[in-house]
Amino acid sequence: MNIIYNLPGLFIAIIFHELGHGYMAYLLGDDTAKKSGRLTLNPFKHLDLIGFIFLLIFRFGWAKPVPVNPFNFKNRKRDTILVSLAGPLINFIIAIIVSFVLIFAKIRNPILPDILIITLWYNIMLGVFNLLPFPPLDGSKILASLLPRRLEYYFYRYEKYLYLILIILIGTNTIDRILSPIISNVLKVLDLILGYLWSVVYGI
Repeated sequence: MNIIYNLPGLFIAIIFHELGHGYMAYLLGDDTAKKSGRLTLNPFKHLDLIGFIFLLIFRFGWAKPVPVNPFNFKNRKRDTILVSLAGPLINFIIAIIVSFVLIFAKIRNPILPDILIITLWYNIMLGVFNLLPFPPLDGSKILASLLPRRLEYYFYRYEKYLYLILIILIGTNTIDRILSPIISNVLKVLDLILGYLWSVVYGI
């Protein structure tokens, strides 16, 4: 039952995260994701089986990365940053929508609130996690694009060695100590946004 409760939130978080990357790249002139059939809500186009199992069991995992060709962009550095930000941004937007539903909607199904809370958690976790500046996460591509070209070259050249940092952080559970305060602050910002929406809706 726990796995069944987790599936909708996982599917939503992963599918829209990857779709965000692909669609942003498409808007910026790169149709690689579209040609690869990744601009779709079909979960099987985005899920990596092992990564999905890890997400269910260990709360850390991965999806199939959306193929992007940065050389199709008009401004490679800027557009790479925008594409990298698109996935986490979609997750945060979904988190706001789910929170809004939890607060304002009259939910009669006793199971639905639990599923929505799990969906909220997965989207916040996935958004925050992917912004960390370690390869192969989105944050590493943002960091690399902000570096001068020479440093960017060396960053990508030795990127495979930097993967070890993330593996060590996850293996030693240090990643939890990094993510927990960030997620806590994201929840505080979310609370402020919902407080504002509450005041708008009810005129308080």
